[in-house]
Amino acid sequence: MESEALLTVHDLRICAGKTELVHGLSFQVRAGESLGLVGASGCGKSLTTLALLGLLPEGLRQSGGSIEFAGQTLAGLSERAWRGVRGGRIGLVFQDPSAALNPVLRVGFQVEEVLAAHGIAGGRERVRALFDEVQLAQSDELLDRFPHELSGGQRQRVMIAIALAGEPELLLADEPTTALDVTVQAAILELVARIRRERGLAMLWISHDLGVIARVCDRVAVLDAGELVEEGPVQQILQQPSSAAAQRLLAALPRAARKQTAQMPRTDADGAESPQAGTEPVLQIEALSVHYPAARDWLGRVRSWNAAVDQVSLEVPSGGTLALVGESGSGKSSLGRAVLRLVPARGKIRLHPSQGEPIDLMAVQGAALRAARRRLGVVFQDPSRSLNPRLRIGTSVCEPLRIHRACPRSEMRERAQSMLLQVGLEAEMVDRFPGELSGGQKQRVAIARALALQPDLVICDEAVSALDVAVQAQVLKLLKDLQRATGTSYLFITHDLAVVEDFADQVAVMQDGQIVERGSVDRVFHDPQHAYTERLLAASPRLPALS
Repeated sequence: MESEALLTVHDLRICAGKTELVHGLSFQVRAGESLGLVGASGCGKSLTTLALLGLLPEGLRQSGGSIEFAGQTLAGLSERAWRGVRGGRIGLVFQDPSAALNPVLRVGFQVEEVLAAHGIAGGRERVRALFDEVQLAQSDELLDRFPHELSGGQRQRVMIAIALAGEPELLLADEPTTALDVTVQAAILELVARIRRERGLAMLWISHDLGVIARVCDRVAVLDAGELVEEGPVQQILQQPSSAAAQRLLAALPRAARKQTAQMPRTDADGAESPQAGTEPVLQIEALSVHYPAARDWLGRVRSWNAAVDQVSLEVPSGGTLALVGESGSGKSSLGRAVLRLVPARGKIRLHPSQGEPIDLMAVQGAALRAARRRLGVVFQDPSRSLNPRLRIGTSVCEPLRIHRACPRSEMRERAQSMLLQVGLEAEMVDRFPGELSGGQKQRVAIARALALQPDLVICDEAVSALDVAVQAQVLKLLKDLQRATGTSYLFITHDLAVVEDFADQVAVMQDGQIVERGSVDRVFHDPQHAYTERLLAASPRLPALS
């Protein structure tokens, strides 16, 4: 016998002025059930989530339909009544715990605040019990830490403890594992699944990742352009998707994430050959080490050091892609920053540009270092932070040209328009601000800026990890196309092994500051020689085998 509906959304409509953004959305979540709400960026997932919580931003309104939770209509609740629902009967887990947690309050106190707000006794002892439930150490030392003193996985566990503190009946999770590396993500998914079983929680899991949805959900509802286009059991949607939107989400998954499913037709992009690597590497790194202060005395003098990168040697093929993979804290980004000479380092870094003599990046200083950096581009994870929100897109794209005086000022606008066209954007976007663009569009702008000086090597530091699978696939294809057209090499830093199998030629696996395995992508993925590599591959989200 099926349980009763705990959450019922009927004919939900959300408008911005006279423009309707969500069109007659209806779905249910039964007690103890987990429903996945999936779709590409802009499909209406986040708006629906905000409407469920009565948190639609100014300028948006629920223009029609109803939302009922446990038989209670949520529309028209007083703010006091809402406080009993939000964080109480409905627990919330957000994508970015760094933004959700108060940076100036200790994490134990933040959990205690939720207990007090909902009249739950127990105080600090109850916090310890919650930390035990989410598999965090119960020590007073950890409870008294600030959010920045915890790892990303620990912060997300604190967020889950906060979500559980109000004894909820429904857990609403909005992309809670997107920013985590694969092993931490796997641990969080396993944790949430266990808690759901033990507590009998219902869950509404918002995501663009069908691999994650397959692990934690019973049913899935697919949104496209503000409409519900398909709903059913997870296995049914994965095996026989009837909507074009669901088919696009499946097709956009990297092959590694979907290779256990039923045989899927290959596209031209799936079968395209990798760029042919040149005989001489574009970048050679030998015995590179990067150390950070681990402790200081009362005068600020360094007492001990930690090795973020420890005696690493590797090469990036000319015209090809080397993927550098590993968990958070393994040293990947520190290595990338060392190549850019942004952190102190020891060892040898040698760049072989397409024109001119080889450059010893560790030896050059001043004007010579500035000239060497013309040969290097960088694309960061979050374009919202790497693009100045007060500068128009054209100004941001031309920033490298202006710094290196590589283009007359009178030609800047034309060059910016040309570069935007090169990355698949409209020339008119030169006059827009970053806030007027989608996440995928902003990342294309960041790529245009990275390629402005036609560098020999581009360092991509988690450049697609924050994007949904459809936009991610578009950006990866763009990078591949640009590589074929320009011969640019990539050092592709990532924790997403599924992306690596589709995108890179060679892979180096990094653990605790050292390279533990390297080789061709095909060899490493299909015949891993190190236990750590096997662990990363096992943790990578994949769709289940379909019968």
